[in-house]
Amino acid sequence: MAKAAVDSFLERYLSRKLMVWFATTVLLFFDKIDGDQWIAISLAYIGAQGLADIAAKWRNSQVRN
Repeated sequence: MAKAAVDSFLERYLSRKLMVWFATTVLLFFDKIDGDQWIAISLAYIGAQGLADIAAKWRNSQVRN
């Protein structure tokens, strides 16, 4: 039940891109990853998610026309 509430909150108020950035920043802060790894993880996820967002918007625009 608590997991569902947390998932609902995160889905509504935080984007996945922000959660990935926050998680990698915490790992960087605690020296679990270095700066190069932080950049690679952030760019890879943000880029992939950005492409997925663009594809979803394009598909929705095609359905409306």
